[in-house]
Amino acid sequence: MKHKKHAGLAIFFALLLMFCPAVIGADAAPVTPEGDKVGVTDLIISLNIPEADAVVSGMTLQLQALHLYADGHFEQTSRKLRWHSSNKNVASVDAQGTVTITGHNGRTFISVTDGKFEDRIAIDYKEKGEPQVQIVKQKGKRYDIIGKAIAGMTLEEKVGQMMMPDFRKWNGTDVTRMLPEIEELVKKYHIGGVILFRENVVDTAQTVRLVHDYQQAAEKYGLLVTIDQEGGIVTRLQQGTDTPGNMALGATRSTELAHQVGKVIGRELSVLGINTNFAPVMDVNNNPDNPVIGVRSFGEDPKLVAEMGEAYIKGLQEYGVAATAKHFPGHGDTAVDSHLGLPEIPHDKERLMNVELYPFKQAMEAGVDAIMTAHVTFPKIDDTKVVSRKDGTEISLPATLSPKVITGLIRDELGFDGVVSTDAMDMQAIADHFGPVDAAIRAIQAGVDIVLMPVGLEEVTNGVLKAVSDGTISEERIDQSVRRIMTLKVKRGIFKAEQPADVQDQIARALEVVGSAEHKRVEAEAAARSVTLVKNDGVLPLNMDEKATIAVVGTTYVDELADAIRKHHANTVTIKVTNNTLTDEQRKQVEEADAVIIGSYTFDVKGRSSDNPLMKLYREISQQADTPVIGVGIRNPYDIMAYPEVDAYLAQYGFRTASFHATAETIFGQNEPTGTLPVSIPDGKGGTLYPFGHGLGYIR
Repeated sequence: MKHKKHAGLAIFFALLLMFCPAVIGADAAPVTPEGDKVGVTDLIISLNIPEADAVVSGMTLQLQALHLYADGHFEQTSRKLRWHSSNKNVASVDAQGTVTITGHNGRTFISVTDGKFEDRIAIDYKEKGEPQVQIVKQKGKRYDIIGKAIAGMTLEEKVGQMMMPDFRKWNGTDVTRMLPEIEELVKKYHIGGVILFRENVVDTAQTVRLVHDYQQAAEKYGLLVTIDQEGGIVTRLQQGTDTPGNMALGATRSTELAHQVGKVIGRELSVLGINTNFAPVMDVNNNPDNPVIGVRSFGEDPKLVAEMGEAYIKGLQEYGVAATAKHFPGHGDTAVDSHLGLPEIPHDKERLMNVELYPFKQAMEAGVDAIMTAHVTFPKIDDTKVVSRKDGTEISLPATLSPKVITGLIRDELGFDGVVSTDAMDMQAIADHFGPVDAAIRAIQAGVDIVLMPVGLEEVTNGVLKAVSDGTISEERIDQSVRRIMTLKVKRGIFKAEQPADVQDQIARALEVVGSAEHKRVEAEAAARSVTLVKNDGVLPLNMDEKATIAVVGTTYVDELADAIRKHHANTVTIKVTNNTLTDEQRKQVEEADAVIIGSYTFDVKGRSSDNPLMKLYREISQQADTPVIGVGIRNPYDIMAYPEVDAYLAQYGFRTASFHATAETIFGQNEPTGTLPVSIPDGKGGTLYPFGHGLGYIR
C-alpha cells in the first residue's frame, strides 16, 4: 500500500510538471481550449452599442455578437454561441443569430451566451397599418466599446485607422489577389481601410476572395473596403449589374428608381464584402463645360440632385453599405478637372448655400455616412493663400486642406459629425502644389478623418506621427477622427471576425446575387425611362422596310450602338470614322443609306465644339443628307449644340449596354420616350437651345 501511495504522488507531481510549469516558477501562457481566444473580458450583442444601426430586411434581422478584449479591441464571434428568444410568438432566433419576426404584436428578449458571458436585446413588434419593428437597446458603460478601443490604441494604430491606400498595381501588375507584401503593409501600418479599383475586381469569385483576404490581414479592427461604384461611366466592378449613371436617373425624375438603383448597387457590394461606396456624386452640374462631373451628376437643379441623391443613399444603406456624398462643397461649376489642375469656384456664401451646398446639406440631414471633399478652391469661403511647391506662386487653399471648409463649414455650421474623407491625394490639384506629407498634415489639421490614397504610405504615416510628436497635430485631433471612423464601422457592422465565414459559401451567395435577373430588370428599366427625345422632326419612330439600309456613323462606342440597332434592323452598316473624315467608300454608304444614325461621344467642351473637325463632319452629314439623320448623344446630352440640324436627337447619358439597347428600342418605337432633360442645353450664343425639363414623346 505504501508503494502504491508513493507511486500515485509521483504521477501527480509529474502531471503538475507537464501541465503547470508555473508551479515551479516558470512563466506559462494560459491554457485554453483549441480555437478559444485569450483576453476576452465580455460578450455583447453589437446592436446594443449606442452607435450601431439596425438593418431589418423584411421580417428578418441579423444579430452579431462581439467579444471584447482586455486591450479594448473587439471582434465579431460566432463560435460556441447559444442564442435564445424569450417569446417565440414575437420572434425566433437561429444558431447564427438570425432573428425571424413572426408578425405577432409584443416584445421578446433575444439573448446570447458563450458559456461565460451573456447579453440580451429587446425587440418590439407592432402592426398598425405598416409593420413596425423597434430595437430596444440595453444601456450602460459596458457598451462604450469605442471609447475603450481608442483608450487602448497606440498612436500608430490610431494614425493607421486614418490611412486608406490603394493597391491597384504591384510591380506593374494588377493586384487581383492578396500578396504577402501587401498583407505585411496592412499589418505594419495598422491601416483602417483600402480602396479598390477596376484593376482589382475582375470577377465575382475573385473579388470575394480578395476582400476576404484583406479582412483577414487586418490586425484588430475590420477594414473599410471601399470602391467608386457610382453607376454609369464610373463603374468599377467588371461583372454584375451596370446601372445607368446619375444623369440618366435624373432624366427619369423617379426617386423610386434612384432608390432601386441604390439598393441594387448596395446589395451587390454587400455580398462581395465591400462595405463602403464612394457614391453618390452630389455635385450640381450647372456648368456644361465641366470635364470631370458631367453625367456623374443627377443634373443642374439643386433640388433634383438632393432628392435623387437622398433616395440613392437610402438604397445603399438598406444593405448595410456606407454611402458617401461627394465632392464637397461642390465640383459642378468648374471647367477644370481636379485630376489635372486646381479649379476655382468664385461664388459667395449665399449662392453656395442655395446651389452647391444644398444637396450636401440635405444628404447630411438624411443620415449620409460620409462626405468626400473636393480639391477645389472656394475663395469666398476661405481666402487663405499658400505658396505652391510647383512654381512658387501664391494659390488659394483647396477645400480638402481648408479648416474653414472642413471644420468651420462641415462640422460647425452644417453640424455633420460623420466621416470626412479627402478625395484621392495623388490628384494633381494636390500633388502638384503640396508635398505628400504636407498635404496629409494640412488635411488632418483641417478636420479630415481619412487620407485617401496617400502618396507613399510609409512616408505619409511617419510624417503624420512626427507631426503629432512635435505638437503640429494634437493627439486629441487624431482621437476625434478615430472615433468617427470607429463609429462608422460599428454603425455598419464592420468588424474583424474571430472565425471568418467560409469563403466558398460567400462566393456561392455572391454568384446568386451579382448580376441577377432581378437586378438586370432594374438596370433595363432605368435605361428605358432615362432616354430623352430632345428633337424629332417627324422621323421617329423609324418604320423601315427590311431591305432598307441604316448607316451608323461614329467613333467611340459606334460598334455598340450599331449592334443594338442591328438587333432591330439587320440591314445595318457600321461606319467607323478615322482621322475625322470619311473614306470615299464610307461617304458613298452614307449617301446611299435610307437612314443615318450619328453616335456622338464627347466628354469635354473641346470635343463638342462646333469647330471640332469631327463635329463639322456630323454637321455636314446632317445638312446634306436627303434621308432622316438621327443623332444620339452617347454620353453628354450637350452634343446637339455642335450639329443642331439633325432631324432627331436622343440623349442616353452613358455607354453601358442597357442604355444602347434602350436607345435602339426608342428609335424603333418599342420604348416610349419619357425622359426629360436634367440639364439645359445652351445654344452657344448666350441663350438656350433646349431648357431643363424638356423632353418629347411619341404621338400615336
